[in-house]
Amino acid sequence: MNNVAFRVPAGDTVKTFAPPAPARGSSGLVGNTPVVWVGAPLAPPGRGFWAKLEGFNPGGMKDRPALHMVCRAKQRGDLAPGARIIESTSGTLGLGLALAGMVYHHPVTVVTDPGLEPIVARLLAAYGTRVDLVTEPHPSGGWQQARRDRVSELLENDPGAWCPDQYNNPDNVEGYESLGLELMQQLGRMDVLVCAVGTGGHSAGVARVLRRFNPALRLIGVDTISSTIFGQPAGPRVMRGLGSSIFPRNVDYPAFDEVHWVAPSEAVWACRALAGTHYATGGWSVGAVALVAGWAARTLSEGTRIAAVFPDGPQRYFDTIYNDTYCAEHGLLDTDPPIEPALIAHPAETVVRSWTRCTTIVDPHAVNRAGEKAS
Repeated sequence: MNNVAFRVPAGDTVKTFAPPAPARGSSGLVGNTPVVWVGAPLAPPGRGFWAKLEGFNPGGMKDRPALHMVCRAKQRGDLAPGARIIESTSGTLGLGLALAGMVYHHPVTVVTDPGLEPIVARLLAAYGTRVDLVTEPHPSGGWQQARRDRVSELLENDPGAWCPDQYNNPDNVEGYESLGLELMQQLGRMDVLVCAVGTGGHSAGVARVLRRFNPALRLIGVDTISSTIFGQPAGPRVMRGLGSSIFPRNVDYPAFDEVHWVAPSEAVWACRALAGTHYATGGWSVGAVALVAGWAARTLSEGTRIAAVFPDGPQRYFDTIYNDTYCAEHGLLDTDPPIEPALIAHPAETVVRSWTRCTTIVDPHAVNRAGEKAS
C-alpha cells in the first residue's frame, strides 16, 4: 500500500502523489514537511527560492523542538514522570508543548500575553493546556520578560515542575536537526539560508546542519523593527513570532552573515502577495522571510540556491494579517510593494523604521562580557 501512487488526469499540474507513511501516534505527524518554489512577485521572473512549509506540522515549526526538549529532559531526569511543564510563549511553542505533553503524559501550563490570538488560546484549552495570562509588560523587557517573571513565580509554587527555557536551552537548537536534514534530502546543496530570528533556535540548528555539507553557506537573519536581538532598541511590536526584547542565548551571532529588519506593513504585503500567487502563505515571520528571500534571489548571482523557512501557516492570522479592518486600523495597507532595503553600516547607526539590512553583526553577550572584564 505504501508504494502506491495516486495518478491524476494527464495535463494537470500534479502528476503523482506519494502519501506519507501512516502515523501510529500524533508525534509521527511532525516533520517531512514539503518545500515549494516561490518566484514572482517576491522574486524576479525566472528566479526565486525554495520555501520549507513548516505550517504542515500539526502546530507549526516549534513542534520539533518541543518534542525534543521534553524527550531530552525526561532522559536526563530533569522532568519527573507526570510533572507539570511551564513555559513562556507567544503561541507556536505553546502548541508544540501541548503536543509534547500529550505524547509524554505531562500537564502543561503556558504563560502568554494579550497578543495571543483567540484561536490559539481556544486550541490550547481544547488540548488540555492551562493558559496563564500576564496583563502588564515589563518596563524594559516587554511582554517576554513579564512572561518569564510569571514563569518563575509558577515554578516557585510548584517545585516539581520543569521549564524548557526555549530562549537558552541548547536542546531547542538541536531539535531542528531534522529540519536541516530534510532540506538536504529535498534540495541538496544550498548556498543561502534565510530564517526569522526569535529565540534563535531554528536559525542556529538548521544552519549548523547545512554547513556540514556546505561550510560556505550564507545565513541571513530576519528580525522585526523594535527588536533588540541584533542591536536595535526594543520597543512595542505588532509582529509576533520573531523579534525580542531580551537577548536569547540560543541566537548564534557568529553564524550570521547579515540581518534584515522588516516592518509590519511590509510583512503584510508579502504574506498577501504569497497568498494571491502561490497559495502558500503564513504569519508575520513568513511574510518577513519571504520578502528577504525574494530580495536575495533578485540580487545574488544567478544559480544561487536559496532556502527559506516558513515557520507556520495563515490560520491563526485570519483576524490580523488577513483582516482588512485590522490592517487599516494599524496602517498596514498603505505601503507600496517593498523592493529594496535600506543599508546601514552598524546596528547602532540609526533606529530603523522600515526594511533595512546590515552586514555588521554585534553579539551583545560578547559586548557584555568585554564590559565586565574592563570593569
